[in-house]
Amino acid sequence: MQQTRRIGDLELGAIGLGAMPLSVEGRPDEARAVATVYAALDAGVTLIDTADSYHWHASETGHNEQLIARALASYGGDTSRVLVATKGGRGRPGDGSWTIDASPRHLRSACEASLRRLGVEAIGLYQLHHPDRTVPWAESVGAVRELLDEGKIRAAGISNADTGQIREAYEILGGRLVSVQNEYSPALRTGEPELALCEELGLAYLPWSPLGGISQAGSLGSAHAPFATVAAAHGVSPQRVCLAWLLAKSPAILPIPGATRPETIRDSAAAADLQLSPTDLTLLDNA
Repeated sequence: MQQTRRIGDLELGAIGLGAMPLSVEGRPDEARAVATVYAALDAGVTLIDTADSYHWHASETGHNEQLIARALASYGGDTSRVLVATKGGRGRPGDGSWTIDASPRHLRSACEASLRRLGVEAIGLYQLHHPDRTVPWAESVGAVRELLDEGKIRAAGISNADTGQIREAYEILGGRLVSVQNEYSPALRTGEPELALCEELGLAYLPWSPLGGISQAGSLGSAHAPFATVAAAHGVSPQRVCLAWLLAKSPAILPIPGATRPETIRDSAAAADLQLSPTDLTLLDNA
C-alpha cells in the first residue's frame, strides 16, 4: 500500500479496516475474524476502526474491541504504527436496534471501559459516535475534551456530524479534533459539504460504508454500472475501483471498508495502488 493519509500527526496507510462486521450479526468465527485482522496488517493497513457498540447480543458490549485487542496481541509482526480508533455514545440492546447516549457521564464510563478492553493507557483516537438530540452538542464534545485533558485519549474524532457540528467541535477541541467519520459512498454522496469542511480544517474524513451501492457485479442498481465497466478495464474488482475513486476525490479521505474474510481486506487494501485515469474518474463521478 503506497499511498498514505494523515490523521492528526500520524501518517497511516490510505485504506483502513472497518471492524464492525467481525462482531455483529452474521459475524465469522473467531479464527476467521483474527485471520482477517492479520491479513489487513500484512497488507499495510494501519488504521482499525472499532466501537464499544460493535456487538451482537446485549450482554457482549465491547466484543469488537476485545477481538481487535486479542488479534493485535497475537500478531507476529510490528503493530507499533497501528492506530486503533474506537467510539462511544451508542448502544445495542440486542434486538438489532441502536441507541444513543452521548451524555458526559456515559461517555466517561464508556471511554474507561474501552481503555480496559483495549488494554492501553490512552486511546489513540476516540470518536463521539453520534449526536444525541437529548444532550447539547457542546456538552458531549466538552466531555471528550475532558478525556483529552486527562490523557485518557490522544486525539478526538466525531461521527455522523453535519457542518455546524463539525465547526462547533473544532472550536471546542481545536487541533485535537483530527477526524470526521460520516457515511459516504457511490450510493450516498450527500456528504460533500462535510468533506469540503474537513479539507478546509485539515481533518481526516473517514467514510463509513464506503462500498455502498457496489456489489461483486459492480452495482446494486444500474446507476452504478460504470464501476463494473472501469473494473473490467483494469482487471480488478468493482470494490477496488470504488475505494480508489474515493482516494482520488480528496487527500482528506481515508476509507474504512468492512471485511469478514482475509481476501476481502487484501483486495480493499490494494486500492491504494490502483491509478484511475481522468476518463475513469469522470465516468465514476457521473455514475
